Amino acid sequence: MAPIDPWHWLALCQHELLLFAGVFFLIGALDDLCVDALFLGLKARGRITTPRRERAALMQQPLAGAAAVFIPAWSEAEVIGDTLARLLAAWPQRDLRVYVGCYPNDPATIAAVMGAARHDERVRLVINASAGPTTKADCLNRLYAALYADEQRLGGAFAMVVFHDAEDIVDPAALALLDETIAAGADFVQLPVEPVVQRTRSWFGNQLGSHYCEEFAEAHGQALVVRAALGAAVPGAGVGCAAARAMLYRLAAHQPDGRPFAAASLTEDYELGLLIGEMGGTCRFVRAWGDDGTLIATRAAFPARLDHVVRQKARWVHGIALQGWDRTGWGGNLAERWMRARDRRGPFASLVLLTGYVLIVVSALAGIAMLVTAQEQAPLPPLLKALLIANLAAFLWRMGMRFGFTARIYGWREGARAVLRLPLANVVAIMAGRRAIMAYIATLRGGAVIWDKTPHPRHPVAPLPVPPQGGKTKLSSVPD
Repeated sequence: MAPIDPWHWLALCQHELLLFAGVFFLIGALDDLCVDALFLGLKARGRITTPRRERAALMQQPLAGAAAVFIPAWSEAEVIGDTLARLLAAWPQRDLRVYVGCYPNDPATIAAVMGAARHDERVRLVINASAGPTTKADCLNRLYAALYADEQRLGGAFAMVVFHDAEDIVDPAALALLDETIAAGADFVQLPVEPVVQRTRSWFGNQLGSHYCEEFAEAHGQALVVRAALGAAVPGAGVGCAAARAMLYRLAAHQPDGRPFAAASLTEDYELGLLIGEMGGTCRFVRAWGDDGTLIATRAAFPARLDHVVRQKARWVHGIALQGWDRTGWGGNLAERWMRARDRRGPFASLVLLTGYVLIVVSALAGIAMLVTAQEQAPLPPLLKALLIANLAAFLWRMGMRFGFTARIYGWREGARAVLRLPLANVVAIMAGRRAIMAYIATLRGGAVIWDKTPHPRHPVAPLPVPPQGGKTKLSSVPD
C-alpha cells in the first residue's frame, strides 16, 4: 500500500472538518429557522403584537402598590451616582424605595451612593456584612433581608421588586408598565433591554461594544417573544425586570436557607424567571412602543474592551449553559425543554465556530497545495454539496433576519453594521466559550464562585435633574 503524502492528509482533514461543521451548522440553523417560523406564524395570526403606549400617561400613572428597586453595586463609583440621579428623576413616584447594596471595602461606591441620595430619602444604602466581591446573588440576598426588615418594621409589604444594575439607564415609562403587569396577575415580568450604540474615538471598541445591539435586538425582539407565546418560563435579564413580592416570599420560603437567590449562582437573574415558572407562577415578556417611536426598554452601554467583553460573555455561558445543567435541570414541557436546550448550546456552538475557522485555514492551505502540485481538487460528493448549499441559504436568511431586527430599532446603517460584525461576534463567542469551560472546570475542582463583574468606567448618558422628594412609602399588608 502506497503511503499517503501530506497533501492528501490535508485534503482528508478538510473533508472531515467540512462534514462536521456543515452538519452541526445546519442543525443550529434549523433550530433558529423553527423559531423564525413560529414568530412569523404567530405574528401573521395576530398572537404577537407590540402595542403603542402613551409615555406621558404611563409616567403620570400612580402605582398600584409600593415598589422596591434592588441595585447590587461592587466597584461602581464611576457610574452609580449618575444612574441613581437619573432613576430618581425618571421615577418620581412616592411609593418607591431604592435599595443599593454596597460592600464595606468599597468606600468610593458608598460615597457615590450617599452623594446621589443626599436629597432623596427614597434611597436606602445597604452594606453587605462580607467584604466584596462575593456574588451578585449574595448581594441581592442582603438587599432582600433589608427589605424584609423594613416590611416588619413598617407593618406592610411591597407589591413588587424591580431589578437593575448600577450602570442602567431606566425608561421613565417602565416602572408603571411593570407595575400594571404585576397588578394584573403576573408573577415575573421582563422588559426589553436595548444596548446603546457606541460612538467613541476607537473604531474597534465601537464595533465591539455595539455588537450587543443585534444580539439583544433578535433575542428580545423575537426569541423571548416566541418563548413567552409558547408558555415557557421567561428567564430574567437581571435588568428591567420585576417579581411580585408575594412570589419572592414563596421563593425564599422554598429555599433551605430562606433566601430567594442562590449565592453560588453566576446567573441568578436567569434562574429567577425559570424558578418562578417551575413554581407555577405567571411569567410575561412585555414589549411595547412608546408614542415617540422608541421601545419602552432598559438601556445601557455594554463593555467595549475585548477582555471585558469576553469576561462578561464567559460569565453568561458559565452560568446559563454549564451551571444550568446542574442547577435548573430539564424540567417542564416540551417547549420549556427546547428553550433550555437553546440556552445551553453556547459551549458547543463555540466549538463548531472554531471548527469553521480552522476549516477556512485548512482550505486555504489545500488551495496552495493544489497550486504547488498542479493537482485538481476532487469533486465534492453530492450529499456534501447539498449540505453546503443548505448552509449558505440558511446563513443568508439569518443575516437578513439580523439586519431586519437591528434596523427596526437602530436604523438601516446599524443593521448593515450588524451583518458586517458577525466575524467579530463569532471570535468573541469562541473566546468566551473557552474561558467559561475553564472556569467551570475550576469550580468542579473546588474553586470559589466570585462576582467576576465587568467594570464600568463611565456612564453613557448624563443624568436628569433630581427633584426633591419627601414622605413615607406606603406598604400593603405583609404576606402570610
